Amino acid sequence: MYYHIRVQGHLDNTWAAWFEPLTITNGANGQAVLAGELPDQAALHGVLIKIRDLGLPLLAVHPATAPRPPRRDASPDPIEAAHC
Repeated sequence: MYYHIRVQGHLDNTWAAWFEPLTITNGANGQAVLAGELPDQAALHGVLIKIRDLGLPLLAVHPATAPRPPRRDASPDPIEAAHC
């Protein structure tokens, strides 16, 4: 399951390994979002315990849809375009 976990406060890059496989995105509003796929609820609870241990206020936990990889440009093949 893919999650977005929002906390009050920013997390610098030194915490990235501790929260793997989640990515950390700090917002201009003073909040951080940890996002990524967790294998099960036990892993989710482990992340929530880490947030508690850091003393960060937990704002929200939302299951989310995993982002899709960027689409490659579907430009026509130049050879095929020359035959049109």
